[in-house]
Amino acid sequence: MSITTRLDCFGLRGLPSMLGARRLVGAVLWAAAVGGCSERTSPPPLPTVSSVSPTNGPLAGGTAVTITGANIPAVVDSVRFGTGRLGGLVRVSAIQLTGTTPTSATAGAVDVVAFTSSAGNASCPSCYTYNPLVTVSGVSPAGGRVSGGTTVTIAGTNFPATVDSVRVGTVRLGSVVRVSTTQLTGATAAASRAGTVDVVVYTTSQGSGTCAGCFTYNPWGTSLTAGNSHTCALTVTGAAYCWGNRFSGQVGDGSTAFPYPSTPVPVAGGITFASLAAGLWHTCGLTGAGAAYCWGDNTYGQLGDESTTQRTTPVAVRGGIAFESLVAGYGHTCGLTLTGAAYCWGGNYIGQLGIGASDTLPHPAPMAVVGGLRFVSLTAGAIHTCGLISSGAAYCWGDNYEGELGLGSYDSLAHTAPVAVGGGFAFSSLVAAQNFTCGLTSTGVAHCWGWNTDGELGDGSTTNGDLPGAVAGGLIFASLTARGQHTCGVSTAGVGYCWGDNYYGQVGDSATVYRSTPAAVAGGLAFATLAAGQDHTCGLTVAGAAYCWGGNYAGQVGDGSNTQRHTPTAVVNP
Repeated sequence: MSITTRLDCFGLRGLPSMLGARRLVGAVLWAAAVGGCSERTSPPPLPTVSSVSPTNGPLAGGTAVTITGANIPAVVDSVRFGTGRLGGLVRVSAIQLTGTTPTSATAGAVDVVAFTSSAGNASCPSCYTYNPLVTVSGVSPAGGRVSGGTTVTIAGTNFPATVDSVRVGTVRLGSVVRVSTTQLTGATAAASRAGTVDVVVYTTSQGSGTCAGCFTYNPWGTSLTAGNSHTCALTVTGAAYCWGNRFSGQVGDGSTAFPYPSTPVPVAGGITFASLAAGLWHTCGLTGAGAAYCWGDNTYGQLGDESTTQRTTPVAVRGGIAFESLVAGYGHTCGLTLTGAAYCWGGNYIGQLGIGASDTLPHPAPMAVVGGLRFVSLTAGAIHTCGLISSGAAYCWGDNYEGELGLGSYDSLAHTAPVAVGGGFAFSSLVAAQNFTCGLTSTGVAHCWGWNTDGELGDGSTTNGDLPGAVAGGLIFASLTARGQHTCGVSTAGVGYCWGDNYYGQVGDSATVYRSTPAAVAGGLAFATLAAGQDHTCGLTVAGAAYCWGGNYAGQVGDGSNTQRHTPTAVVNP
């Protein structure tokens, strides 16, 4: 050690100039006798924190972060993010720390501070931001078929640019698109079962948000039918459910007991159906293989099982005929084969079977409709039947007392074979009700004829018509349905309209006065199909939800009550 260094060690660096040479030598000797000191050690450099990656995360914490800086000592006491302590702290090197963020009560930027005992503290002001949590406030539509494929819009707040996933119940939403910070879209996938589920949005940067019970997977398929005071529908798997009046066994659950079921009950037998058709007091179903089954009232042999015995569960229609479609009237049933041949069975006292004769005997097995016509569709009213051929020409047979055959006349004759409907219209579909008929042209224009006491023809009057007359209002329909004394249709925009008898509120416009022109069904629902019963009406929405309205004295609305409904009321899902 040099003299200067040794003197400096004792604070004597200035002595040489002050003491002179003789005294300096003495000072040096004294310093040597004392033993000297080691060279002075400089203090360690202060640590710094320059950045945090990622720079933001959710209030819930748990984000893995990397802290970059300099001069970080081997021992770091703690790191604070705002007021919370970093978890899982690891010193990777003198320039890097890692850990997981703590939770925060509030959103916003916070300071990141590293605390050390040996080298002091290092701060990075506002280096990390706690993002506001994602929230989910609603889903539109609020339901869809359990088979999936429903396009939904999810509303909420704070949706980040990257959304990890969205769960609807236990299944993942497909094709998720972040439209904005308040909107996501996607398509539902198939669920394992029907029911109401939570919708959860997951993000890395802003946590997850839940909308509890915001979406319902509806079980219903596309087949819905309504009788006098009962209703039936198929699930997406082809299981049949019915509700309402079962006095004659038409619900198919093996019972005729009162009280009648006011919510859907399964049809017995476990048969998988492709379509259903309800008559006045009976119901029929068709399997995918074309096998026909019927149950309920069988007074006229309308079940087709070669008996007149009432059945409370499905029985096979005899004859081994493979049908493409079935329709049910008040006391008769008809079926159409793949080749367009029509068969009917049941009551025939006014010629409604179309077999070339009329009588008061039951006809409990399928009989071919005479005339050799090949039909593309059939429809059955109270005691008349109609069919379309491929050209769009309509033919009807049976009762014409109110002009429901559309012949340009009224009579009490039994029309026992198909006769052409007048007017020269080419129809795409037909629907028959109690004593009137309606048809839809290929352009969606509706025409009706027959009985009109309650305005069921929709022409603005209550005058009967013996030829097709246009329904007023200029609406363009995608489909029609009729039963009892009222008619309904779904417009090409999915809006439901009804007209005619409204004593029980079956028109669905929140009133109970008849309508002689189409009235919009209240509620703003988008319908895929409607089914008119005698005193009630039901519909399936495009999302697969079932609604009914009108008479409910036997529980036919399916809402668990017997309260008359004047607007669409949700059917309880099974």
